[in-house]
Amino acid sequence: MKFTARQIAEILKGTIEGNENAEVHTVSKIEGGEPGGISFLANPKYTQYIYTTEASIVIVNEDFEATAPIKATLIRVASAENAFAKLLEMYSQIKLAKPGISDQSYVAESASLGENAYVGEFAVIAENAKIGNNVRIYPQAYVGENVVIGDNTTLFAGVKIYSDCQVGKDCIIHSGTVIGSDGFRFALQDGGKKIPQIGNVILGDNVELGSNCSIDRATLGSTILGNGVKLDNLVHIAHNVEIKENSYLAAHNVVAGSTVIGKNCMFSGQVGVIDHLEIADNTILAAQSGVSKSIRKPGSIQMGSPSMDVMKYRKNYIHFRNLESLVARVSELEKKLKELNSSTQT
Repeated sequence: MKFTARQIAEILKGTIEGNENAEVHTVSKIEGGEPGGISFLANPKYTQYIYTTEASIVIVNEDFEATAPIKATLIRVASAENAFAKLLEMYSQIKLAKPGISDQSYVAESASLGENAYVGEFAVIAENAKIGNNVRIYPQAYVGENVVIGDNTTLFAGVKIYSDCQVGKDCIIHSGTVIGSDGFRFALQDGGKKIPQIGNVILGDNVELGSNCSIDRATLGSTILGNGVKLDNLVHIAHNVEIKENSYLAAHNVVAGSTVIGKNCMFSGQVGVIDHLEIADNTILAAQSGVSKSIRKPGSIQMGSPSMDVMKYRKNYIHFRNLESLVARVSELEKKLKELNSSTQT
């Protein structure tokens, strides 16, 4: 799909400098660009590229002042970064828009689909599933029995949602993610017999899960991810965990069973949290933190394994780095003390 500079300026409420009929059909980086592409300039570090870019249209701030001729058509706006983000969102919606129900998919007779739903090849929608309006289900996805999916949610290829789980509105679930697999519970005193997992998973609205995440169903009740929760790729959330609104977990996070994570928390990569803990609102955990105790003070920042207050960790880290020399000094002192004791005894 092509757009002219005039059409884009109308969308962004910007002003045009150059050819208002210049057409674009793709987005591109300003460093190189390509004919038919649109880019933006917001960071002054990249100003040099606006004079050499091959992009047909460049979005700039209203106060941008050129110091040399520019081949591209400019669109001046209040914030080039925000305007370009708006365009990217529109571009993504157009690119991902898919029509209709594929003849090569399976939709159970008892399932219900809302308006403008898309179901791709080899996707399966099982009995009594309820799919909202404008939902996109890409090829080879599986939606189990009694699953509920809210409006405007996207399941990318290969997503698996087990029976009885609920997904809210405006969610994005990336390829390979499994929602509702069994929690890891076994009766060790009974020879490791598996404990049935009969709960479900509930995702709130505006949740995004990266690729290859695993969200285990609860033993009883629900594993819950609140509104606005975002998980990076390769995150594991165990049975009966609750993550409250607008918390962000980066790649390779593991949260063990029945832990409750508060609102607006931010966990960096490879964080591990053991079971049955409480993590207060606004907690920040640095990469590779290992949390073994509840964090009850809102706004805490911790790092290390086991994790501790960030300032305490940094002070201790000075000693960690000097540990080898400290051991050598202690050994030397012990040697001298032994020699001193020997001389006094003789």
